[in-house]
Amino acid sequence: SEKIPATVVNASISGDTTAGGRSRLAALLQTHQPTLVIIELGGNDALRGLPLQMTQDNLQAMARAAQAAGAKVLLVGMEVPPNYGQDYAKRFTATFAMVAHDTRAALVPFLLKNVADGPDATRLFQNDRIHPLEAAHPLILNNVWPTLKKMLT
Repeated sequence: SEKIPATVVNASISGDTTAGGRSRLAALLQTHQPTLVIIELGGNDALRGLPLQMTQDNLQAMARAAQAAGAKVLLVGMEVPPNYGQDYAKRFTATFAMVAHDTRAALVPFLLKNVADGPDATRLFQNDRIHPLEAAHPLILNNVWPTLKKMLT
């Protein structure tokens, strides 16, 4: 609706981890030669119990690879449900901020702000309580668009 002249390539794969994204990124950068790369990975790492250091290393490598290819990077953070424990949840959330800081990437701290932490979060999720419904998309857009728009203009 804002008529920003941009071409979007959605290279996501449902269920992908940061390791999967990292392994595919070099070819994607070469093929598409993007000026901006949005990295929204890590949630599946947590769901699988993968080591946080591995997630952090993969996110950093992807951000640096995109930047080396001439692209700006927007890192989109995720949080884990409370049943993962307070310590793990804090360290997981901090991973995104650390990577953004270390790589000077732009950051959206939590993709699902006002969705997963809203007053009636369950109504915005599929039965798996992981994947948002279409009704959550405007809220997700409100989380990402302000930062993304600045990067596009």
